[in-house]
Amino acid sequence: MATNTPAPARALDFDKLPDSAYIDVRAVAGIHDISVPTTWRWSANGLLPPPEKLGPGTTRWNVGALRRHRAKVLEKDAA
Repeated sequence: MATNTPAPARALDFDKLPDSAYIDVRAVAGIHDISVPTTWRWSANGLLPPPEKLGPGTTRWNVGALRRHRAKVLEKDAA
C-alpha cells in the first residue's frame, strides 16, 4: 500500500481492501489506534497476527489474517 496518505486516513479504507491485500505497519497502527512501536510489540506478543516478510526491507500484514484475528478476539470477548 504505497501512499503518502497518513495512516489513520488509510485505516478508513481497511474494510474496502480484499483479504489478499497487504498493509504496512503504519496502516496496522492506524487501524488499531496505536503507535508503530506498539504494533510491533503486540505482534511479538501474539496480540496481532505475525507480519509476512515480502522481501528485503518489506514487511507487511495480510488483511485477511488481521480480519480473522479480530473476529477471534471479538468472539472471545462475547463469550
